[in-house]
Amino acid sequence: MTSFSSPSSRPMSLAKGDAIANRDDLRRHLIDYSTIQSVPEIWAIAAQRANASTLVAVQDPHVKPTLTLTYAELYQKIRQFAAGLQALGVQEGDRISLFSDNSPRWLIADQGMMMAGAVNAVRSSQADRDELMFIMRNSGSTGLVVQDGATLAKLRSQLHDLPLRFVVLLTDEQPEPDDQVQLLSFSQLMTLGAAQPLQPVSLTPESLATLLYTSGTTGQPKGVMLTHGNLLHQVNMLGVVVQPHSGDRVLSILPTWHAYERTIEYFLLSQGCTQIYTNLRSVKQDMRQYKPHYMIGVPRLWESIYEAIQKQFREQPERKQKLVHTLLHSSQQYVEAKRIFENLSLNHLNTSPLERAIAGAKAAVYFPLHKLAGRLVYGKVREATGGNLKQVISGGGSLAMHLDTFFEIIDVEVLVGYGLTETAPVLTARRPWSNLRGSSGQPIPATEIRIVDPESRQLLPVGERGLVLARGPQIMKGYYQNPEATQKAIDPEGWFDTGDLGWLTPQGHLVLTGRAKDTIVLTNGENIEPQPIEDACIRSPYIDQIMLVGQDERSLGALIVPNLEALHAWAASQNLKLRSPNQAESEQPNGAELDLNSKLIQDLFRQELNREVKDRPGYRPDDRIGPFRLITEPFSIENGMMTQTLKVRRPVVTERYRGMIIDMFA
Repeated sequence: MTSFSSPSSRPMSLAKGDAIANRDDLRRHLIDYSTIQSVPEIWAIAAQRANASTLVAVQDPHVKPTLTLTYAELYQKIRQFAAGLQALGVQEGDRISLFSDNSPRWLIADQGMMMAGAVNAVRSSQADRDELMFIMRNSGSTGLVVQDGATLAKLRSQLHDLPLRFVVLLTDEQPEPDDQVQLLSFSQLMTLGAAQPLQPVSLTPESLATLLYTSGTTGQPKGVMLTHGNLLHQVNMLGVVVQPHSGDRVLSILPTWHAYERTIEYFLLSQGCTQIYTNLRSVKQDMRQYKPHYMIGVPRLWESIYEAIQKQFREQPERKQKLVHTLLHSSQQYVEAKRIFENLSLNHLNTSPLERAIAGAKAAVYFPLHKLAGRLVYGKVREATGGNLKQVISGGGSLAMHLDTFFEIIDVEVLVGYGLTETAPVLTARRPWSNLRGSSGQPIPATEIRIVDPESRQLLPVGERGLVLARGPQIMKGYYQNPEATQKAIDPEGWFDTGDLGWLTPQGHLVLTGRAKDTIVLTNGENIEPQPIEDACIRSPYIDQIMLVGQDERSLGALIVPNLEALHAWAASQNLKLRSPNQAESEQPNGAELDLNSKLIQDLFRQELNREVKDRPGYRPDDRIGPFRLITEPFSIENGMMTQTLKVRRPVVTERYRGMIIDMFA
């Protein structure tokens, strides 16, 4: 249930997560962690279960030999790692950088640091060296834990400028000695921990647990301060979304240091699930082999699964393709009618009893064909996912409606959630019993969502689009050593500015429509700051203005205002003539002239974009610009596409060229 409050009689966009008391029966089997004070206390409770000595907590089948740890073994190793850190002199509140990727040892290191009272600053070992060095300097880390010798080698030449006392490798490689910092392998640290008892520390929910660095528009990362209370709120409240049982299998593919994957891992492990690590290369095989009950992913993962299934359909004989197409069409009619009947259609939020009755009758007509399709086609599709999926949890961007519909058709339930690193991260999530496709769900308990006018910050009526604000126990403590950014993000009443635009349904479901801030989130969950890339592209003499697009798409795209003077000069150098954009087709004197859509012009801009983007410092593959369109009307103050300070009004430009952008990614 979602409750509302408003200072006036007019409905306002304010939704508050409730305890959903009428669904408590679904959560009775869940283990209660509401009385613990810090995240590491989870593991003692988990290890006290009767079958903790045999129940597998984590398994990595992609290392040789396969690494498997029971809950009892995991708890023992976390304690040993923590004691080893204390033997190195780690005190409560010390910061330690952790640069590593998915593995059981990452979890041991992460929780070992917290159990020792330390605060970890985490990032992928694959991140750019300058970014990792910034994190170590900004966090004031006195210790460093890295994935392997290669990661250490990348950083080693600059480590002596830092106040580091020790470096630990998560492998058993023997690092070369260093006169200025103590170097240890994983085994050496664990040996230290085995030789002395763990000293208890006094952590509270207000104690800082971790620093997660997120890029800002200036390219300078900001350290998000998450407390033990922030993380525990998620552990205690995500049971309203999913209700796992002890022994359920979870296939883990997202970066484990990321707030989204990390927090849900804590929750699922707290309930006795078995976590199996996979990767993009092995995920399809691992789904069939390990038959997971839950998966956590970003839209790009579900998109790749969908495309693989569609490819299999297209490879069938033509007669079978027609049958599959007919069955899919019938099933789509069924699920869309069923949504209306159940009041779960985003396009039919205010249906009358008559409309619902008609929809119910339509669903009944299509149900036999849908049931037949389930036996002939969809059952085989589900087998490819292992056949045991209870739910998949999607975050890191909006899920396209055709994907939502397809997975509903094949009876794989997708629960979409929404949040940010700064919110630990889950703010809202769809429930199994209230799965409004196209939405990001309702607030989780103790969480408030408010929709306000971006300029005045006044509450807006239900259904009206505005800026999404959030308040709750999961909101970060602030940005580390950055009070100005903290004050800008969180107002005196505790409301956090998400930077996203959206609206609330009368039932409190949040529907996101775009981003007020510039960050573009691709379907693989990667966050792209457009300004540095745009600045690089402007270096091309042929590009006058550019705005990147691509929110919830597989790649970046671009709207480009060309420098027509430079383009005319280039055409002349090629003994060609550039057609004026406003010149009619019939006015062309001969076929030797080029227009902006000609292959030569398009190839020129492709070369320019590729070169300038790749030459940019810190280039990543996700920075590559895919589709683009050339437009002839410059962004200006006069046409409303620029502010008085000559900044591009991204939402205005996006709305102006919405059709072009949709076509660009079609």
